[in-house]
Amino acid sequence: MDPSKATDRYDADQFNNVMEGLIRLSNNAKATPGMATSWKESKDGKTWTFNLRKGAKWSNGDEVTANDFVYSWRRTVNPKTASEYAYLFSGVKNADQIVAGKKAVNTLGVKADGKYKLTVTLERRIPYFKLLMGFYIFFPQNQKFVEKCGSKYGTAAKYVLSNGPFKMTGWTGSNLTWKLVKNNTYWDKKNVKLDQVSMSVQKTQSTSYNLYQSGKLDETNLDAQQSKQLKGTTGWTVRKFASTKYLQYNIAKDKNLANANLRKAISLAINKKQLATTVGAANQAAVSFTAAGITDSSTGKDFSSEVKTSATQAVQGYDKAKAKEYYKKALKELGKKSITIQLLGDDTDDAKKVTEFIQSALESTLGMKVEVTNVPFKTRLSRVTALKFDVVATGWTADFSDPISFLDLLSKGNAYNYGKWESTTYNKNVSLSKTTGSTAARWKAMVKADQALVEDQGVTPLYYTNEATLVKTKVKGVVFNGAGAPYNFKEAYIK
Repeated sequence: MDPSKATDRYDADQFNNVMEGLIRLSNNAKATPGMATSWKESKDGKTWTFNLRKGAKWSNGDEVTANDFVYSWRRTVNPKTASEYAYLFSGVKNADQIVAGKKAVNTLGVKADGKYKLTVTLERRIPYFKLLMGFYIFFPQNQKFVEKCGSKYGTAAKYVLSNGPFKMTGWTGSNLTWKLVKNNTYWDKKNVKLDQVSMSVQKTQSTSYNLYQSGKLDETNLDAQQSKQLKGTTGWTVRKFASTKYLQYNIAKDKNLANANLRKAISLAINKKQLATTVGAANQAAVSFTAAGITDSSTGKDFSSEVKTSATQAVQGYDKAKAKEYYKKALKELGKKSITIQLLGDDTDDAKKVTEFIQSALESTLGMKVEVTNVPFKTRLSRVTALKFDVVATGWTADFSDPISFLDLLSKGNAYNYGKWESTTYNKNVSLSKTTGSTAARWKAMVKADQALVEDQGVTPLYYTNEATLVKTKVKGVVFNGAGAPYNFKEAYIK
């Protein structure tokens, strides 16, 4: 729960409710006033001015000021912080040079003009900048509190300071139940109707469903079988995430996996449609790295449909005969008779289904030996970050509704490019998408980048996540967005 160091969707859900940025994203990612009451973009798109709310307070009574944003942003881009999300500041004046250790942190293009005005200077127009302001990496931090907590900051509820609708209580850093309780210092507390939200982690959907049935949970995810049985019943809801599950290869560590023919063989041996529905009835087989549901603003088409071509499907589809051909080529090129890989995944029911499915597919079709390890989510993250993996079954949920939220991940030098895959075509088009002034050219460049990734199988996209859930009909007003931080309970209530 350190905004500078958090990395995943589960963190995002908590931050979205216990903290607030300049902007709060409502339904359909609509920007609504948060800590900022208003904002203005200059004609050239390079200067943004935010007028902050007077009297907004942290849960310890301190006032939230423009300096809290300046401190937070500088802390995140500071190389000493080692934030994996620092790349999202790219485009803010001097951010890239600061992250690279080439410029001082205080040269970042963010300035407090008094307590209630924040001015941000950009190096180029960023089309999705307003959406970024609703994402937790850009939230404020209280310098006095952060420095007082030291290395313990964000490691348990007592080391988390809130300026949002709720406060976190009862979280020790490793326990599986905690609460979000109404924050009485929040500026808009009169519109927060819930006194508390009880959060619990369940490793199996069967346990979660039983708790739902007994009235101990108001919402539960469903596995594929449950979803088929319960579809259409009261409370059945599909949560559509801008999320892709994929295989990431440690190309830097394993010379076998650096072989493109081996990666293509692995991809073609996996029936992604069958895998998707094995995990969840609402999931879709992936045809691109960028998740379905993101619209190309220049054409009005779904971006993933534009990525899909005969060339991408030739390696992204399912074809056992072709998979064997690619595997034979790979063995010849590598001078091997057989190949063994270690497959890493989480220890939840769904994650185990994924790793078991892939293990079976590769062993039966290719004759590869696949050794599977399933570990807790936090352990998996730390292993991958330390590059202690061969192949990992992982996923990404967009931080905002734009393909660049996916495509940035695998660009050269990005902290999330754990496998160190590289492509000149990919990097060139990702870079072009950030520098061109043409909307149409920007989207074309992103399509080409995604196609280059799929054609080389830099990662293997598996399926797009759409979670079938059951929600009690008494629960109203929950704001859900498939990108960024999914759940926003500020306006939620029980009828």
